[in-house]
Amino acid sequence: MSSCSTMANARLLPDDPVGRSRELIEQGRAAEAALLLQSLIDSGRGGLLARVALVDALVAAGESRPAVDAARDAASLYPNISIAVLALGRALMAADALPPAIAEIQRALRLDADNVEARCQLGLAWLQAGEPEKALEEFDELSAEDAPAELPGRIAEAKAMRSAPRANANYVQHLFDQFSADYDSRMLGQLGYTAPQILRRLAGAVLVAVPERSLTILDLGCGTGLSGAALADLAKHLDGVDLSPAMLAQAKARGLYRNLLAGDIETVEVGRDAYDLVICADTLVYLGDLSRAFAQAHRALKPNGMFLFTTERHDADGFALGPKRRWRHAESYLRAEAERAGFEVAGLLECVPRHEAGEPVAGYAVALRKRETP
Repeated sequence: MSSCSTMANARLLPDDPVGRSRELIEQGRAAEAALLLQSLIDSGRGGLLARVALVDALVAAGESRPAVDAARDAASLYPNISIAVLALGRALMAADALPPAIAEIQRALRLDADNVEARCQLGLAWLQAGEPEKALEEFDELSAEDAPAELPGRIAEAKAMRSAPRANANYVQHLFDQFSADYDSRMLGQLGYTAPQILRRLAGAVLVAVPERSLTILDLGCGTGLSGAALADLAKHLDGVDLSPAMLAQAKARGLYRNLLAGDIETVEVGRDAYDLVICADTLVYLGDLSRAFAQAHRALKPNGMFLFTTERHDADGFALGPKRRWRHAESYLRAEAERAGFEVAGLLECVPRHEAGEPVAGYAVALRKRETP
């Protein structure tokens, strides 16, 4: 975990166990530091600084869950002290619990708006969550004299993320981890989500005389399993891939999937020439450049296998980022990328995969067939 910590670089008196613990951390002896600090606290001689230092030692030792527990203890004992709350935020970041981490770091700033370390840490948290604009807003609040040495590199990272031809993977994971609990009701009710049903109808049109439960299917960006459920009648075996562990937990509960993999659809390792059908419902909207996703689907499919997906429609050339941070793709772009990847277009239909603010979102439903020789 990256840190803007100023306290970690502080030097206390040489005979002070807190100062000694920080020296041990910097020497790569974080586990020793944690034992020293825990002993100090257990003896009743450890106050706020010892407890914050213990959190840092446990994080440095890779003990993220004990670090969160120690940080919660500190924050409960010192609920209105900014550095105690910030320690909890740092521990949650180390445990990859970004939504609560960001909330705690923001709380630390409400308690002390001049806490430079909290301001910097919030910027790092937003960067880790794939939110470059929010990260840059926080970094802009830091004066030159307060800025840590790593800040220029972090600003450059945020600017590069902002101009990337796809949504950041951490942003997508953060987004869907937050929405996982009520994702189905939100999508099916509030957003009128029909992409899975559209793909099922498209499959019926392009897959001729396919017996029930005869296909090996890969669901890229499976989410909670809505698309898998829509095509389950065709599946002999159904595998899913998604970035969000929380969404995968919901998909697992459906009992439809043989295997569920946590990973990026562009890079996750799946079987080569292993699937009859690859589906991707409302997931390519988080990618601008589709070349790697198309290549991944092509590798996964058997010869003559089918790749079915939805995306949002772009009425100019190429692809463009829409106002909701979802990418839109032109029909000409989809056809050109399909040809380049070794597919032939078996079907391309205009559709409405979802609604936004009550208005239909224009999209495409596309069926690509893998050519036997690219």
